[in-house]
Amino acid sequence: MSRITLFADVLLPLPVKGTFTYRVPYELNDFVQEGQRVAVQFGKKKVYAGLIKKLHEKVPETIPKYILSILDEKPVVNNIQFRFWEWISSYYLSTEGEVMNAALPSAFKLASESKVMLFPGFSPDEHIMDEFEYRVTEALMQKGKLTIDEITKQVGFQKVLPLLNKMMDKRMIYMEEELKGGYKPKLEKMIVLSPAYHPEESLKQLMDELGKRAHKQLECLMTYLTLAGFGDQPKPVAKAELMQKSGSSPAVLKALTDKGVFETEERVVSRFQVEENGEMPPVKLNKHQEQAYEEIKHGFSERKVVLLHGVTSGGKTEIYIKLMEETLRQGKQVLYLLPEIALTTQIITRLRKYFGDQVGVYHSRYSKDERAEVWNHLLGYQLSDDMTRYNIILGPRSAMFLPYDNLGLVIVDEEHDQSYKQFDPAPRYHARDAAVYLSTMHNARVVLGSATPSIESYYNTKQGKYKLVELTERYGGMQMPEIVVVDMREEKRRRMSKSHFSSVLLKEMKLALEEQKQVILFQNRRGFSLRLECAQCAWVPQCKYCDVTLTYHKASELLKCHYCGYSTTIPHSCGECGSTHLKMQGFGTEKVVEELAMIIPEARIDRMDLDSTRTKHAFNRIITDFEDRRTDILIGTQMVTKGLDFDNVRVVGVLSADNMLSFPDFRAHERSFQLMQQVSGRAGRKHERGKVIIQAWKPDHPIIRFVVHHDFEGMYRQQLAERKKFYYPPYYRLIIVKMKHKKYDVLHEGSAVLAKDLRTRFGKVVYGPESPLVGRVRSLYIKHIMIKVARGTNYQKVKDELYVAFEEFRTLAK
Repeated sequence: MSRITLFADVLLPLPVKGTFTYRVPYELNDFVQEGQRVAVQFGKKKVYAGLIKKLHEKVPETIPKYILSILDEKPVVNNIQFRFWEWISSYYLSTEGEVMNAALPSAFKLASESKVMLFPGFSPDEHIMDEFEYRVTEALMQKGKLTIDEITKQVGFQKVLPLLNKMMDKRMIYMEEELKGGYKPKLEKMIVLSPAYHPEESLKQLMDELGKRAHKQLECLMTYLTLAGFGDQPKPVAKAELMQKSGSSPAVLKALTDKGVFETEERVVSRFQVEENGEMPPVKLNKHQEQAYEEIKHGFSERKVVLLHGVTSGGKTEIYIKLMEETLRQGKQVLYLLPEIALTTQIITRLRKYFGDQVGVYHSRYSKDERAEVWNHLLGYQLSDDMTRYNIILGPRSAMFLPYDNLGLVIVDEEHDQSYKQFDPAPRYHARDAAVYLSTMHNARVVLGSATPSIESYYNTKQGKYKLVELTERYGGMQMPEIVVVDMREEKRRRMSKSHFSSVLLKEMKLALEEQKQVILFQNRRGFSLRLECAQCAWVPQCKYCDVTLTYHKASELLKCHYCGYSTTIPHSCGECGSTHLKMQGFGTEKVVEELAMIIPEARIDRMDLDSTRTKHAFNRIITDFEDRRTDILIGTQMVTKGLDFDNVRVVGVLSADNMLSFPDFRAHERSFQLMQQVSGRAGRKHERGKVIIQAWKPDHPIIRFVVHHDFEGMYRQQLAERKKFYYPPYYRLIIVKMKHKKYDVLHEGSAVLAKDLRTRFGKVVYGPESPLVGRVRSLYIKHIMIKVARGTNYQKVKDELYVAFEEFRTLAK
C-alpha cells in the first residue's frame, strides 16, 4: 500500500465555482483514479458523489476532509469530457458543477438523505414518552432506520423535524447521512451444466438414469442441451428460457440442481432487446445523393463543418448511413443527434436494420438504470460475451455528454430546431454549437442537416466558415407538394367554414379518406381551449403562481398552467362579477380532435402532443398506429412537423398560421417558415403529389408567400436585412441576464441597479430591464437585461466583465 499523501480535486454537482480538495486515505491510494466517483462530505452533514478531476500531492492551504469511499472500480468520465465541460461552463456562463449535473445520468448523481435511528443502548423503559415519541420509537424498533419522510407517513404527524430534534436532545434517537440511489446492472439467472457431466460418457450415464425414473428431468436436460449446444463446453442458458422451452416446473429444475447436474450463476444482461440483425445490404445512393455525398467528403477534406441543405424527403438519411458506414470502417464512433425523442422511433428501426446492436439510444424517456447502462456500454464496462459495444449513439441533446473516446462523425439532424437549446436549468447551452466544439476535441467530422437551415448556420456557409452542400431533388422523383393558402376572412364572410376548418380543408380531407389516404393536421397549441372567459366582464382565470392564463383540458376537466403545472377545477361563475355566463375562447389540439370527430365521425383520429405522449411508449404507439394505417387523421403540435416519414399522407393542414407569425420574438418569422415548410414535407410520397392547406387570416403575409414557393433564399435575405438593421444574430450575439425574486419591488430596484452598472461597462448595447412575455413563473417575478455583442468583440473580456459585475452586485445585495 502506497504511503504517499495524495489529494484529490473533486467536482461536485452543485452551482458553485471550481473544485474542492479532499485528502485520499492511505488505504485508497492504490485504487483511486481520475474520473472516478467518490463519496465526500460537503458542509456539516451532506454527502455527495463527486468526480475526481485531478490527483496531486500539493498540500492545500486549509485542512481538507477525507474522501469517504470510492464508488467505482474504474473511471466513469474521461479527460475529454472534463475539458468539454470546462468549455461549456466558460462559454455559457455556468459552473462546471452545473454542467456535471446536466451531463451525468441520474443513477450516477448520488446525494445523501438523513436516516433516523434509535440511540445506541436506548431503552423505552427509561423514558417517559409522549404519543409522537412513542410512535417514532415503535416504528424504529420495527424497521431499524427510517427517513424523515417515512416517519411523517408512519406516525401521522406534520412538521416532524422540530419534534425529532427534541428526541435527539434526549438521546433517544440520532441521525446520519446515507447515499441514496445508484445504478444496478440487470442480472439474469443462468443455468450451466456441471463440469462433472461434460464428458460424453458421464452425460450418457446420467441420461440413462433419468430415463428410468425421472422423465421430466430428462426432458429438461435434453432441452438444455439443445439450447446450449452439445460439445465440451455447453453454453449457459437463461433459466426463464429453459423453463419456458422445456415446460419444466421450478421443482424439476431444483431437483436437477440439487443432484449437481446443473449449476446456477448470474450474468449481466442488457435492458435493451434488439431484434434487427443489421444484415441489410450497404445503402445505394442515387446520382443526386452521390453528388452530395462526394461534396460532403470534399468539405471534410477542407476540415470544415458541412451544412447539408436538402429538401424534405430528399434522402438525407441514406447519405448519413453511407457516412456512418465509412466511419465504422475506420473503427470510430458516430453521434447522431435529433431534436425530439419522437423522431428516434422511426430512425432507430431504420438504422438497426443496417447496423444491428451497434446502435445505442439515449434519452430522458429511459429509466435511470437504462441511461446508466448506455453510459457503461460506451465505456466498455459490464458487457457480457453476447453484448456488443455501441459504436453509434442516437439521441437528443443530452446524448452529446456520453463518454466517447474515439468519435469520428457527428450528425446534427434538423439542426435548425429550437429543441437543441437548453433554457432551464443551467447550463443554457445550444447542442448544435456545442457538438461542433466537441467534434474538434475528437478531430471528428460534422454534418448539420436540415431542409430549413437556421439563419446562423446558413450565414456561416456564406462567410466560408461552413461548407454548403445542397440536395435539391426529392428522393425517387417525388414532386414537391402543392400548397394552397385559404383566406379565413373570406371563408367566415361567406359562412363556408365549419368551426376551425375551412371548406377547402374539409373537402380535401374527405377526398383523401375516401381513397384510403391519411391526413396530418398541425395546430401548435395543446389543450382544449386557450382560455375560459366571462362574457360579461372579460375576466379570465389566471394561474395562482404565474402571470399566465390557464388552459382548459377537457380530458381531465381541469384548467392547467403550462408553465408550472398548477391545475384547478372549472369555476361555476366569474371570479370578478359573479356571472355564470363563461365561454371558451381559442382552440388547442384536444378541441380539434373533438370537433373533427363530430364532422367526420367515421375517421379514426389520434393526437400527438405533450399531453398524449407523457408515458414511455406513447410515441411508439402513436407512430406505429399511423404507419400501420390504423389512424386516418393525426392531429398534433410541432411534434408532427419534425422529420417523420409516412408514405400514405395525401393532405397536410396548418390550422392557424397567424398564431406563429404574431409571436413576439425576433425569430418568430424564421421559425414559422421552418415549421410550415417542415410540416408541408410530410405530404405526398412516391407516386403521388401531396397537398398542403394553410389557413390564415393574413394570407398575404410575406412568410406565407415564401412557404408557398418553397423560397428559403427569399426568407433568408429578408430576415437577414431585418436582423442587421436591429442588431440581432448573426450580426450580434445576445446575452440575456435573467433575474428573479418573489417580491416585485425588490426585483424592480435590483434589476435597475444591475442594468445601470452594465451600461457603465458596455454602453448603449445594454437594454432593459424588461419583464418578459410571462413576467412571473412559480411565484417568482422575472426581469430580463439584454446585452447585444457585436461580432469581432473579445467575448472572453465581455464574460470576465460580467462575472465581476455579478459578484459586485451579489455583495451589494447582501
